[in-house]
Amino acid sequence: MNILLTGGAGYIGSHTCAALVEAGLVPVILDNFSNSHPAVLERLQQITGQAVACEKGDVLDTAWVRQVLERRQIGAVLHFAGDKAVGESVAQPLKYYRNNIGGAVSLLEAMQATSCRTLVFSSSATVYGDPASVPITEDFARRHTNPYGHTKLVIEDILSALQVADASWRLGVLRYFNPVGAHPSGLIGEDPSGIPNNLMPFVTQVAIGKRPFLNVYGTDYPTPDGTGVRDYIHVQDLAEGHVAALKALLDKKESFTVNLGTGHGNSVLEVVKAFEAASGRPVPFQAAPRRPGDVAQCYADPALARRLLGWRATRSLDDMCRDAWRWQSGNPEGYK
Repeated sequence: MNILLTGGAGYIGSHTCAALVEAGLVPVILDNFSNSHPAVLERLQQITGQAVACEKGDVLDTAWVRQVLERRQIGAVLHFAGDKAVGESVAQPLKYYRNNIGGAVSLLEAMQATSCRTLVFSSSATVYGDPASVPITEDFARRHTNPYGHTKLVIEDILSALQVADASWRLGVLRYFNPVGAHPSGLIGEDPSGIPNNLMPFVTQVAIGKRPFLNVYGTDYPTPDGTGVRDYIHVQDLAEGHVAALKALLDKKESFTVNLGTGHGNSVLEVVKAFEAASGRPVPFQAAPRRPGDVAQCYADPALARRLLGWRATRSLDDMCRDAWRWQSGNPEGYK
């Protein structure tokens, strides 16, 4: 079966692409390369041993997306495309509402015009806002603390409305937490444009000497060491979770919403220490004020994913740091 990956050349999409090939499926990447690099296609060929099909264009172009779905005979879609930086979404909300919500609506309209009715949507744990307690289960109240989280929440509501209107849709919503690490080959990994918005790529760039120090945003949270606690998940585990979700939709033909996480939180300082141990390099840091939209703690109860998908995260924080360092040290300028 041919599987379309919108945003498939990005960090999570590229790892899922490799996982799909390993599972015997045929990925087709759709990407405008606004936050990814064409060199990932050659790297994926090295990993998978085969050329990966790619359609260059924008998911906002509904007519073109429909053409791709029909020409490539797409059987299901994994939707990754969208902007994802919390801080940027606070500063540029219109960009996020247009690209994320507009892109999802455009894709769904294109799918509705074809026979393709199976979609896995990469949502986010940000739809839980600042949770009242942890670990977070799927029935927690949804709220948002920033425009990025709001776009994910709205897209989930759009999918729910679509399911009510037309029961033939098979929709898997994956609320995942903080993906880190890289493919064990060291050939693909996270390569953010400009200054990284996420913790791990910033840590790796400090360790390799590209940046002088790490800003730790908030050291006065109600956590054991005062820094924010997150559910860091290895990107390989996350990629395998997307494949498991797709297979569940195709086999059981029932829609679902699940958390993908480890069920365990790590603080910013714990990640720094683990990375120093994995890399043998110091990671100097300094305290900085909290960022707007950030929360103190956020980690998953992944029991439902185990039950519905037969999936669980198997890689440790040490694995995440070791693989992230292999990628960064072998590719100091990313894909450039």
